[in-house]
Amino acid sequence: MTKVKICGLMKSEDVKAAIEAGADAVGFVFAPSKREITIELAKELAKEVPEGVLKVGVFVNPTTQELENAVREVPLDYVQYHGIETPEFIQAHNYPSIKALSVRKEEDVERAKQYNTQYFLFDAPRAGSGITFDWQLMKGHDFEQEKVILAGGLNPTNVKEAINRVKPYMVDVSSGVEINGKKDSKLIREFIRAVKDEE
Repeated sequence: MTKVKICGLMKSEDVKAAIEAGADAVGFVFAPSKREITIELAKELAKEVPEGVLKVGVFVNPTTQELENAVREVPLDYVQYHGIETPEFIQAHNYPSIKALSVRKEEDVERAKQYNTQYFLFDAPRAGSGITFDWQLMKGHDFEQEKVILAGGLNPTNVKEAINRVKPYMVDVSSGVEINGKKDSKLIREFIRAVKDEE
């Protein structure tokens, strides 16, 4: 069954809504963005997350110090790298990790092979924009589907089609469950239901 990650959580009620609806993972953004939160707030929110639901920290070109602090303090289960981090940098830090890649063309999908991470997250060229990329570009690659997380412009109305076409291990949503830039518990429920009812 396809897993679901609800990303960019900033409030206790949003974390609760995601957990109650059946999210498999939650994401906290530590990179500059309108969804950025502090380690202190993430630590508080993480208390709402039960055992078995993954806590993922999203970073863009972090320092070693930033990573260590967040992983230890929150604590995080996975580090999601969204910048131009090198395979060597990720390897050196040796945290369970997800490498995000912006997909414009087939070569962007192929770039995943450079990274020795647990998962690859394939995203739209502008993360958080609510716009999908061409899912056709995911065809014909030869890495394991169990490592594929699909993001970028997913919402309750298109996620079934996305799953049918890409067959990812997990889908990741942020702006697709928001109204006016704020998480909406009804949309979170609808999104997770669309994923889980499909199977």
